[in-house]
Amino acid sequence: MALILAQPFQTAVAEPSLPVLTDSTSSTISLEQEYRLGRSWVRTLRGQAKLLNDPIVKQYLHDLLWAIVPNSQLTDRRLELVVLDNANLNAFAVPGGVIGINGGLITAAESEAETASVIAHELAHLSQRHYAQQLEESRRNRPLVLAGLLASILVASADSQAGTAAISTTLAGSIASQLAFSRRNEQEADRIGMQTLVASGYDPYAMPGMFSRLQKNYRFAGQRAPEFLLTHPVTESRIADSLNRASSLPRPHNLHTSFLYDLVRQRLRVHYSQNLEQLHAQFSADAKQENRPLNQYGRLLTATALNKLSQAEEALSTLPKEWRQHPYVRLSELDLLQARGKNQDALALAEELVALYPDSMPVRYRYALSARLVGQYQRAAEAFRRLTSDYPNDVDFWYQLAETEGLNGQINAVHLARIEYFMLTGQMDLALRQVEFARREPGLGHIDKSRLDQKEEEIKALRQQMKEDLS
Repeated sequence: MALILAQPFQTAVAEPSLPVLTDSTSSTISLEQEYRLGRSWVRTLRGQAKLLNDPIVKQYLHDLLWAIVPNSQLTDRRLELVVLDNANLNAFAVPGGVIGINGGLITAAESEAETASVIAHELAHLSQRHYAQQLEESRRNRPLVLAGLLASILVASADSQAGTAAISTTLAGSIASQLAFSRRNEQEADRIGMQTLVASGYDPYAMPGMFSRLQKNYRFAGQRAPEFLLTHPVTESRIADSLNRASSLPRPHNLHTSFLYDLVRQRLRVHYSQNLEQLHAQFSADAKQENRPLNQYGRLLTATALNKLSQAEEALSTLPKEWRQHPYVRLSELDLLQARGKNQDALALAEELVALYPDSMPVRYRYALSARLVGQYQRAAEAFRRLTSDYPNDVDFWYQLAETEGLNGQINAVHLARIEYFMLTGQMDLALRQVEFARREPGLGHIDKSRLDQKEEEIKALRQQMKEDLS
């Protein structure tokens, strides 16, 4: 959860480009400039960092973020969540309201409250406009600081070790006053983040608990600290301050416990495991010693991944009824059917789930994939088109749509989906090439040609904007 840049989002009531009264930071960089910068940068991030495409994890983090946001001090809520497929513990916020979370944050945290504390902390950085304040304090070095920190986040997202070196180099060039200013930012983000955490129904002690455990886990030599600790050092005084703050805040009577958090954490533990056999043995032993549903669910996941399908089916049957009926667990049942080669039965299950949960993104996604697997390309394409309409910034949905349209023989639709994919990943030259490919297709009507002309202009404008924002 290394939070690298604290970024704001605040929008004035009507025109976000207008400076907020009494907000001196807007004279340095406006809210609209931040928004533009963030959207340019996130395109580059999507094109260079590996994204986590597990729809269940993405949906869970999206829901968690938006359960916390209403209790924060954010006024500009044009947020965009990016989930990175990285086992390292990290989270960050960048200009314009881009929130990045590594999958490793969930595996490192021991409760939903701890994960929520990191998100609340990042939202506090955004709401207090710490990034703009940093620029205000270092006007002369603004281009260097901005370029260096943005590049550091990007490199760290794609290559943790290289990112660490880049971050260290950037921070080493900062003057002492900037470091002191950063400490003030952290104190403010801790304070406001904890208020947001409590307002969202979580235990305020989750934040100092997370800090304390992190410090202990990475104190010893030979263990390289995660990016979170490199960019937001956890000191004894910071832990003490957060404990004192927590003691002064009301503790919710009904503390949050989340079945979904446990389920998602098990999925990621399996996803990032470097030894599935060992993890499966651990889940099996834990299930024998203590027949908790969570142990059986972990056993189900690892057995399926290892193609030990009889064991997977036995683990599924051992789960209590309320677990077996949950749509996310039933998607694991779908995995089992497909592993058995029962693809038509899997599609029938997917159809049943879509009828029961028509608004569930993970269910809709798996339905589309299941239809494609049995050769029902038109149905799959229609499902992916609806997903791209509802989630227009999800790179994986556009990729899957392009693949499906190709199987469906709709070449023009392939080009259009690829254009959107390349635009979202900041690959504007490749997007323009797809426009040219589309123009060469026979049978293009006037409307199609006009649409491609408009798309070409849009791509060129975005390319120029990215060049100006990130140069």
